[in-house]
Amino acid sequence: MQLYSTNNPSLRVSFKEALFKGLPDDNGLFMPLEIPALPVGFVQSLRQLSFQEIAFEVAQNLIGDAIPGNALQGIIESSVTFPAPVVELDPHTFILELFHGPSLAFKDFGARFMAQTMSHFNNGEDKELVILVATSGDTGGAVAAGFHHTPGIRVVILYPSGKVSPLQEKQLTTLGDNVVALEIAGNFDDCQALVKKAFLDPELRAASRLSSANSINIARLIPQSFYYFEAWKQIPESNDPVIFAVPSGNFGNLTAGLMAKKMGLPVRQFIAATNANKVVPEYLETGAYLPRPSVRTLSNAMDVGAPSNFARMLDIFGSTWNNMRNEIAGYAFSDEQTRKAMQEVDVEYNYIMDPHGAVGYLAFREYQKRNAGAKGVILETAHPAKFLEDVEQTLGHEIAVPARLAELRNKQKEAVQMPAEFTIFKDWLLSNV
Repeated sequence: MQLYSTNNPSLRVSFKEALFKGLPDDNGLFMPLEIPALPVGFVQSLRQLSFQEIAFEVAQNLIGDAIPGNALQGIIESSVTFPAPVVELDPHTFILELFHGPSLAFKDFGARFMAQTMSHFNNGEDKELVILVATSGDTGGAVAAGFHHTPGIRVVILYPSGKVSPLQEKQLTTLGDNVVALEIAGNFDDCQALVKKAFLDPELRAASRLSSANSINIARLIPQSFYYFEAWKQIPESNDPVIFAVPSGNFGNLTAGLMAKKMGLPVRQFIAATNANKVVPEYLETGAYLPRPSVRTLSNAMDVGAPSNFARMLDIFGSTWNNMRNEIAGYAFSDEQTRKAMQEVDVEYNYIMDPHGAVGYLAFREYQKRNAGAKGVILETAHPAKFLEDVEQTLGHEIAVPARLAELRNKQKEAVQMPAEFTIFKDWLLSNV
């Protein structure tokens, strides 16, 4: 597997180099030189395959000989250890539950796969690998859980102070050992900017082995493509084309879906579902991409005003606006609309959605108004109990809290408070990692 930079198509690096480097030196993003189509027979046989069998075939199709088959099989068996079930709301509306992993969020798939892959390549290295990750909520918890106690690897998580839910914060700040949390006085975009600057700083790169676990790292996207195939196989067989409604913040999840489609998954269209941070829906409508500071919303993990993976989306579509808007529909919704959707789904279907999934639900319902009879899969990206206070207040009743979340309530938060200033962040890194 060879990769190039979205800022330099002539660049060539190996999968291992892209994995550990995270970002190219030119501040682009790594993309596969080729996204090969899977054999036609593979898609036709999906319903006879296990989730792990699907994951192995998709991963091997992308990675090629960068990881030997037996080692890749071990990585899959160690990382894809929980299901991604599809739940039917009605004959045209399905929910893909991606919250059955250790941190109860879809990012467990990417984080666990990345941890196992980095451990594979890191074996025998003398110098500690430092993972820098910015989070708007769920990424940090998934990375913390995925890399916890991984030998030879330390994780530094940057999260925006006061802008993640209480239980999300506990997931970031209570593991200890090789996981350190930095509470940044700013928003997610500030956290992400600090991480990007660190990767481009020559002094830091000379002093430490730095890598990223955000969706800017190509190894995060590969496993996120697995569950699109897994979802498709669970939809009742029919001739109806399938739509995927994707709650979107940094747009890694949607980019992984686009990669799945290029590999041959039969998808009619993707829906980019956002909250008030709607730079991509605006681009799809007008052709003008105008990133700006994020605003805080009920669906906080999507509070991203300058989504990194937009560069990959442009790359996939050849920077052609019409091509992208033909394959992706974009919708944005307010917190008030999100709360009403959560209430509607609770009453009508007796199903509890988290705020992010509710934005996806709203987008699919909006799409159906113009596309009668459309069959869609809505990605439910996190367990509603991760947003316990907001969900219970919205629904007006208590909801069940999984035991692994409930036990966090009494744990002591440990985080280093820090302003959103790169010089201070850099000095801390040089002194502590």
